[in-house]
Amino acid sequence: MKTRTLLTLIIFTLSTVLQLAKAQTVNYNSWNSFLQKHVNSNGEVNYKAITSDKQLLQTVLDEFSKNKPDYTWTKNETLAYWINAYNAFTIKLIINNYPLKSIKDIKKPWDQEFISIGKYPMSLNEIEHEILRKMNEPRIHFAIVCASFSCPKLQNKAFTAKNLDSQLTTATKEFLADKNRNNISENNIEISKIFDWFSKDFTENGTLFEFLNQYSDIQISPNAKKRFKDYNWALNE
Repeated sequence: MKTRTLLTLIIFTLSTVLQLAKAQTVNYNSWNSFLQKHVNSNGEVNYKAITSDKQLLQTVLDEFSKNKPDYTWTKNETLAYWINAYNAFTIKLIINNYPLKSIKDIKKPWDQEFISIGKYPMSLNEIEHEILRKMNEPRIHFAIVCASFSCPKLQNKAFTAKNLDSQLTTATKEFLADKNRNNISENNIEISKIFDWFSKDFTENGTLFEFLNQYSDIQISPNAKKRFKDYNWALNE
C-alpha cells in the first residue's frame, strides 16, 4: 500500500513538473519577429506583404495551437497568451479574406470558429468574451485589436507575462492620448465606443471617470460632459 501511494505521489510530482516546464518554455519569438516585420510603430499592418509571407504567420499560429494554457499557468501567463493569440488569429482572418476594406466585409467575423486551439475550433468572440473578459482585467480592451482604424493600435511587440502590467498600462495610456480615438479635456470628453460597448468592464471597481483618470494625462472632472465617437471600421493598414 505504501509503495502504491509513493508511486502515485511520484507520478503526480512528475506530471506537475512537466506542466510547469511547459508554461515556462512558451515564448513568443516567432510572433515578435512577425510583428517587427509587418507592423509599424503606429500599429499599421502590412497585410499585402503578409500574403507573401504566410509561412511565418502559420508558424506563429502553430505555436499557439500547441501551447494552450492550463491550470499551472499564472494569470499573467494566461492573459499574455490569449491577448497574443487573439491578435495573431485576427490577422489570419484578415489574410484569409484579403483584399478587403474592413473586417466587417467578412460574414460574422467574430463568430467564425477557425481558431485551432484545444480540442474544438474556437472563435474570436470566445477568446474575448469567454476567456479574457472573465479575467477581471479591463485593460485587455487596449491590447486586443479588431483590425480596424478606431481600435487601439496593434503593438509591434508581443505581450509577455513578465512585462504585462507595464505593457497594458502603456497601451491604455497611448490609446487615451490618441486624438484619433479619444479627445479628453477636464470638462468634456469624446471617447471611443469601446467604453460604451464594454462599460461594465470599466466600472467594476468605480466609475468610468475614475478608470480614465488612472491613465489620462488630463484629469477629468466627475461632472464632465461625455459623448462617444463614431467607430471607424476601415482596415488598420
